[in-house]
Amino acid sequence: MNTDNLELCGKLIPMAYVSQGSQARVSHENKIKQLLQHRKLPDSGWDNQTIELLLQELAVMDSNNFPGNCGVGEREGRIASPLVAQRHYRLCHGIGRSGDITAVQPKAAGSSILMKLTNCLALDIIKLAGIHSASSCFVVPMATGMSLVLCMLTMKLQRPSAKYVLWPRIDQKSCFKSMVTAGFKPIVVENVLEGDELRTDIVTLRSKVKELGPENILCIMSTTSCFAPRVPDRLEEIGVLCKENDIPHLVNNAYGLQSSKCTHLIQQAARVGRVDAFVQSLDKNFMVPVGGSIIAGFDQKFVDEIGKSYPGRASATPSMDLFITLLSLGAQGYKSLLQERKQMYNYLATSLAQCAAKFGERLLQTKNNQISLGITLTLEDGVKGEKATEIGSMLFTRFVSGTRVVAPGQESEVCGHSFKNFGSHSNNYPCTYLTAAAAIGMTKSDVDLFIGRLDKIFTRMKHKLVETNTETTQLPAEKNDSEQGLNNLICLSLADK
Repeated sequence: MNTDNLELCGKLIPMAYVSQGSQARVSHENKIKQLLQHRKLPDSGWDNQTIELLLQELAVMDSNNFPGNCGVGEREGRIASPLVAQRHYRLCHGIGRSGDITAVQPKAAGSSILMKLTNCLALDIIKLAGIHSASSCFVVPMATGMSLVLCMLTMKLQRPSAKYVLWPRIDQKSCFKSMVTAGFKPIVVENVLEGDELRTDIVTLRSKVKELGPENILCIMSTTSCFAPRVPDRLEEIGVLCKENDIPHLVNNAYGLQSSKCTHLIQQAARVGRVDAFVQSLDKNFMVPVGGSIIAGFDQKFVDEIGKSYPGRASATPSMDLFITLLSLGAQGYKSLLQERKQMYNYLATSLAQCAAKFGERLLQTKNNQISLGITLTLEDGVKGEKATEIGSMLFTRFVSGTRVVAPGQESEVCGHSFKNFGSHSNNYPCTYLTAAAAIGMTKSDVDLFIGRLDKIFTRMKHKLVETNTETTQLPAEKNDSEQGLNNLICLSLADK
């Protein structure tokens, strides 16, 4: 309330009580003032009341909520369901304009402020996570794959003759499909096996640059976060290669923002070489619903160009989800989550190693991947790994999600390209394996439940194999007994005669 209204309240109840209530409101407004003034993540998380107060204040600034507003256009923020309006805090105009996703909407001042603040907080959290030199970013209402498409189409404007994308193999369909959807030909570079790890083949990348010609290459798309036994690409060496040959470098950092290893690689690649843009998912890094990502970079002008390439306005839902989440957590809250994730990685690694050893398996040594872990599965199996994949099915039916069982012999076609042993990031990885990830938000109880259920499944599979082997061993003896019985009957019959 403004001063006049507070004075009028003093005529209804004692002014001392009004002043006390006013002071409480001022504490909320001071937090909002600090946010608007500094445009950085608050150190401590906000309470829900303050966040809702800010959202309501912003909603009042949008034209669809003006008293007596008369909208005669085709897009006036009209909402048929009150429940939908409530879900979106009546912020119904979305973000951006037809020419730029980061542009301000004249009739949606509140939504525009929310969009600008969210992008500022996103940049602040990227720096907090370890990419200190990042200069610009924006939230886009598309998941990682489509956001990579937008980046590549923007690069195409600067490199009209380019038609190839060099891509160290990562067996995730959305990555490959993003290049094809953008209209480019992916050049798959197989990884090299170093111990248990699958790593970037820099020698082949250099050879491909020379073979195809730098001017014909749109970019090199590298990857940070990935499933073990693959590990993050050698970003620094790729960055140097791109800088030497004037080739853009696009980084798929899907769930890498939560890993200090991945953020350090991006920071170093930009320092010693070149990184044009890096893309990260909102749901995987910030525990919000699926549907958004952050496109970021070290050159504000280029990041702005990507924003201008987005056709039309966009949904504000991912921005609002991130805005609310970051204000709820604060800098200290997010740092705590990052630290807890590291602890859970170590705990999961130890627990998996112990469980695997108990059944004659081992933990894959993939120290350069600080999110995903894998254990061997050395079951006597069929050509297509039916018994190994059965373990994955048994885990899923026991409400364990997120694990992956990869067995050799599978061949998949993605957008016309055939991948041998798809899922293993390699044509000939030497063993079948199971992976699990220590992602942000995982708890000790999650690990304990997973290991307990995995132990029971291994025990069951072991007993099943023993029973099968025992039955197989006994079959010839049973056959001999039957034959002997038949001979005895024949002898008795002849004796009777």
